Parts: sequence; structure tokens; C-alpha cells
Amino acid sequence: QVQLVESGGGLVQPGGSLELSCAASGFTFSMYGMAWFRQAPGKEREFVAAINRSGWTKYYEDAVKGRFTISRNNNKNLVALQMNSLLPEDTAVYYCGAFSPGGYSRDPGEYDYWGQGTQVTVSS
Repeated sequence: QVQLVESGGGLVQPGGSLELSCAASGFTFSMYGMAWFRQAPGKEREFVAAINRSGWTKYYEDAVKGRFTISRNNNKNLVALQMNSLLPEDTAVYYCGAFSPGGYSRDPGEYDYWGQGTQVTVSS
């Protein structure tokens, strides 16, 4: 049974930091590209960051470059998103997704598996 379980969300003040984690099981994690997307109320799910299956190549949406860092541990089947200098506009439900070709896509419709999401709220 495939599972992606996100954790680490919460309420943080502007300028603060959070680290999200996604634990994967039920598929060969090291063969999949992994990504984080987010979805704010009333908006479509949007790409945030991705990492290829080896972990050597990373991709970021322009609005988070320099603030967010994606990483993965293929021995532990984990992907993480370190988020610094958070802004109110970062408020959303954050989802991790698995992409079987191993690279990445900005189209959420091309992802094979999704987690249930974790809420991130940036507010004073």
C-alpha cells in the first residue's frame, strides 16, 4: 500500500521557519522524483519545489528561491522542505508528490502519488 505522510506544519509568525517532512512507503522511493506543492483556499495546487531521484538536482518556484530548501534521504524514504523567512502568502496546505519518471513536473496531474497534506499558516 502506497503511503505519503506529511508532517511538520503549523502556525508561525512572518519571518519564521518550519521544516516539513514526508515519509514514503509502499513503492521504490529512490526511483521517483519527489516534489512539494501547495494549495491555498480557492486556488489551484501550485508547484513549490522538486528534487530528482538521486537528490543531485533541485528545482524551485521563483517565489521561494533562496528561502526554501528541498532535500531527500533515500535510505530513510524521506523528503523534507526547510522553509525560512516565511511570508503570509506562503500560507497553504502543503502536499508531497511522487513522480515516476524520476525527474520532475510542474503539473500536479502528472504525479503518481500524493500525501494528505499538512497545513502551514503564516500569521502574526
